[in-house]
Order: sequence, then structure tokens, then C-alpha cells
Amino acid sequence: MDELVNCSGQKVLVHLHMNILIKNATIVTSARAFNSEIYISDGKIAQIGKALKILEPIEKTIDAKGRFVFPGGIDPHVHMQLPTPAGFSSDNFETGSKAALFGGTTTLIDFVTPNKGQSLIDAFIDRKREADNSFCDYSFHVSPIEWAQNTEQEIRDCIESGITSFKVYMAYKNTIGLNDEDIFKVMHVVGKNGGIVTLHCETGDEIDRLRNDLVKKGNLSPEFHAISRPAHTESEAVQMAIEMSKITKCPIYVVHTSTGESAQFIENAQKTGYPVYSETCPQYLVLDDSKYHGIFNDTCKYVMSPPLRKREDNNILWNSISKGIISTAGTDHCPFNLEQKLKGKEDFRKIPNGAGGVEHRMKLLFTLGVLQNRISYNQFVDVTSTQAAKIFGLYPQKGEIAVGSDADLLIWNPKTESVISVENHHQNCDLEIYEGFKTVGEPEIVIANGEIKVENGKFASKSKGKFLKRPA
Repeated sequence: MDELVNCSGQKVLVHLHMNILIKNATIVTSARAFNSEIYISDGKIAQIGKALKILEPIEKTIDAKGRFVFPGGIDPHVHMQLPTPAGFSSDNFETGSKAALFGGTTTLIDFVTPNKGQSLIDAFIDRKREADNSFCDYSFHVSPIEWAQNTEQEIRDCIESGITSFKVYMAYKNTIGLNDEDIFKVMHVVGKNGGIVTLHCETGDEIDRLRNDLVKKGNLSPEFHAISRPAHTESEAVQMAIEMSKITKCPIYVVHTSTGESAQFIENAQKTGYPVYSETCPQYLVLDDSKYHGIFNDTCKYVMSPPLRKREDNNILWNSISKGIISTAGTDHCPFNLEQKLKGKEDFRKIPNGAGGVEHRMKLLFTLGVLQNRISYNQFVDVTSTQAAKIFGLYPQKGEIAVGSDADLLIWNPKTESVISVENHHQNCDLEIYEGFKTVGEPEIVIANGEIKVENGKFASKSKGKFLKRPA
């Protein structure tokens, strides 16, 4: 990034790409692993091969001996700067994207959630303005929260503007959730116009009833958050979403799959050839519902929806990744500070739902997936990057190491040991759900669009990411 003065005398920041040569690279993609050199020019991967002939000056050479080179991570599920009754989630696009880059994630997909009565396109314009501060490239899923006269046209307008995925909530019906009839309408329009519907699958009416019954009986602590959202409230909603997808012929993507039974329904649908995709998150792979036992200040940070499940669910979800049933790992990154969580001290229903994780996703999947032989190196790349790019129309620009792809690359040291802690994380939050987790392996150098963003634990960039337009 260089400062230049334009003809009106104003200082402007100009993005100058470096020519970078990566030598001795062990490149790992979702499909293969091989040794090669990589040459980066003008933000793109320009050459891959052995003993490359490069005619222009090389500004930086990286020796990747003993390291892996992975595609930059894609987190298909984050909520930066999310408005709630307890205030905004504690990471905005600037702090959240910085944390993402430290963890090796170079692309984020966030959400556009309109206010009641606001058009989807106006909400998109507002949200894009908020995302201008992102250090990562980004895109959005748009959430229709009501079905109005113009909704069909607005969905088409969003697809024209390069947003092809739409999120519907089967819960939260008093605020952003839709009833079944309106979900049908959304699926019908999105399917017809070449998009995909992503779904938060929980049977909202039943959950509301359970929550209110528990509170009436004086059950107010965080452990009753999990009890109010039992596993079947997710798996039954997943089953219903699959049926709707079959009727409307609309591809669907189930976000934050947390139960073994949900994974089973998804697997059955995939076997019959339906375009049903599934995402899970690290918290549903490595944490369980024992975290809800204890004092409020310790347990409130695990209040998220869906809640943490049983150890058996963790194991089934890992297995589903290794079998290719679960395609992606997002984080549902949505952290809140303790002060915000304390809004629900007397009533678990008022605890803002969400936790941070965007920085730890890749390290956790590498340590507890690859190094424990639960998934292969190629599957690690697939689930953290390539599949999200393919499902959401970013491939092969993102999620791949190939000539012509964006130069989003991680120089990954497989041996670095570290401990996750509120003391050393980069998210803007005084809580940490992975406190004390030991990890092995991390990105030493993070390159996005040909620019070094993180190098040896230091943030090396001030240039911002760009909005990614996606084709239907």
C-alpha cells in the first residue's frame, strides 16, 4: 500500500501488488498434494511449476521448505456487527476480518438482514457500507424476513447484483423467522432463478413453548438454554427443509448442523440425489453440553443456537465430514462480551446467542481433525475452503491453487504449538469458548489477493478486501 498525491492535492492510498515467488512448496489442494514453486503477480497465481522462468523482477521470495501451502480459508457463516437487544456483536468487520486473517481465513460470507418493511436491495447497500472496513474479501447471504408484494422481484435483483444465496430462519418467528408457507415461496423463486437457500433449521414454535415453560417453573440459568432446544427440534426441521426442497426443486444448504440425527437425514437425501448441502462448525465438533454446568460467568459464553450437543454427536459429525456428507465448516462467528451476556443473568432467554471462532477454525480442524486422523489433508482443504467456494459460486477464483486463481494462500507451519486464550486471541471479545485448547499447526504467512496480510504473528496490511460478486 503506497501513499500518492492526486492532482487535487489529496492523499490517496493505492494498492500495489508484489511479485512473490514461493519456493520449495508442498502444495495441498482438495484433490492432490505435490511439490512445486508458485509465482504470484498482480494479485493472481501466475505460474505453478518446477524451476520457473520469471522475466520480471521478484520483490519477495518465500522459502516454504517444511511447510504446507493451502488455499486461503473461506468461512461461509459469520455475523460481524450484528444488531441485538444487547447491542452489536463485539466484532465489527474490521476487528473480525483481522482475527479471520490471523487464523488463515481470507474470505468471509456474512449476512444481510433487512428491517421489517425494508427492501432486500436497500438492506444490501447498507450492509455493504458496513463491510467496507473488512480486511478480507467478502460476500453475503440475504435473509428475506417477510414475504411482501415485491419480495420476488427483490430476490431477482439480489441475484443480478451477485448475491445468489438466501438465508431463511425456521425459528425466531417473532422477529426474523418465516412461516412454512413463506419459506416455500422463497425456495420456489430462488430455485427458479439459479440460487440456493440456506436454512437455520429449528422448530421455532416448539422451542418458544419449551423456553416459556422452563422460565415459568423458575429454570433460568444457561443450562436450560440447551434443554429448551433438544436435538429433535433441529433434526425434525432438517427433515422438513429437505421435503420442501424436493417439492420446490431448490438446492438447500443446512447451516450449523449440530446433531447426529440431522446428519443422517442429510445423508439419506444426498443418496437419493437431492442437492442438499450441510455445514457444521468447530464448536459442534470439539465442545459438548457439559459446558453448561457451572456458574453463570463460565457457562453463559456457550449460549448459542443450536446449543452444544453430546459427545456422540461430535463423533458422528466428524465421521460425516470424512464421508463427504458435511461439505463445509463455518463458524457462525458472533461474539459478545461478558457484560452483554449478563443481560440474561436472571433469564437465559435474554442472553445474546453467539460466540467467536473465526480465528480458530482452521487450527482446530487441523489439530483435532487432520492430526487425529479423522480427516485427510485434502479433506481439510475441502471443508475449510474449496467446497464453500464451489457451493457459493466463488470457484475457481477462490478455494483453489491454480493459475489464474486469486493468490489467497497460507504458508502453514505444521509444527507450531500454541494455546488458545482470551489473552492472545485477536477477536474483540473478553470471552473465549476454546480457552486452554492446545493446537498444533498455524499459518505463518497469510497472503490474500497477492498481498502479505499476516507474517510471523504480525499484521502486515492495511488494505481492505473487496465485495465478491457471484454468478447464478
